[in-house]
Amino acid sequence: MERTSAGWGSGLLGVIIFSGSLPATRVAVADLSPMFLTSARAVIAALLAMAFLFALRQTWPERRDLFSLAVVAIGGVVGYPLLTAFALQHISAAHSIVFVGMLPLATAIFGVLRGGERPHAPFWIFSVIGAVAVAGFALYGSDGGTLIGDLLMVAAILVCGLGYAEGATLSRRLGGWRVISWALLLSLPIMAAIALFTLPDTWTTIGAPAWIGLAYVSVFSMLVGFIFWYRGLALGGIAGVGQLQLLQPFFGFLLTAIFLGEPIAWTMIASTVVVVACVAGAKRFA
Repeated sequence: MERTSAGWGSGLLGVIIFSGSLPATRVAVADLSPMFLTSARAVIAALLAMAFLFALRQTWPERRDLFSLAVVAIGGVVGYPLLTAFALQHISAAHSIVFVGMLPLATAIFGVLRGGERPHAPFWIFSVIGAVAVAGFALYGSDGGTLIGDLLMVAAILVCGLGYAEGATLSRRLGGWRVISWALLLSLPIMAAIALFTLPDTWTTIGAPAWIGLAYVSVFSMLVGFIFWYRGLALGGIAGVGQLQLLQPFFGFLLTAIFLGEPIAWTMIASTVVVVACVAGAKRFA
């Protein structure tokens, strides 16, 4: 019980940190290309992770862990950041955040496929109701979407759910911070090459908000958030703790209202009440 509570607490911290990712990305892609933003954030986070790994004298991962680390890198380090960065060139930050409501269901499904978890039937009921509540809010209370942007966000959610489930499974043995750190280090050579190839033609047109956005997604979204998130999934269960992501859109909307001036609709408050109830129900039956 104590491990489960610690897992849900750690997972909630991860969700709060991740909630700023899409608004920060939206600000950053105004002046930076999606390819450079994705690669630069990975390089910065990888250098920080490398410093931690070597300062603490961590041993290299075993050969059997390389495939799982590659899946984590493809899902969380490359796939989700790149696809969302491209999507945010076509849709608003508020609209993109709505799709995060699909993440818990995707994470739970991959948790069953890759993590061997078997949640009880009521869990799936609460999970689907929560996803429908978020989707309903998307259709009724959000605008600023396009077909290509929406498709890119769906693809991002799928690869992210896979990366979350794989990373959580591996975290049971390695620990959350080691998983994301080694995944970042594994992707460093490729991401560094892409960053160099996609360097901006000029630096004078890049404003302070874009640099702040890059700093946030590099340090918090790419590293610190994953440390809490993978620890939470490993301790509390992939399917169960993954339902906390249903709250992420609403944290994100609050941030977009504060920092981007986007309005908060009454439907957001109503949907939040339903989602919180679904998270509580999913926690009970996970």
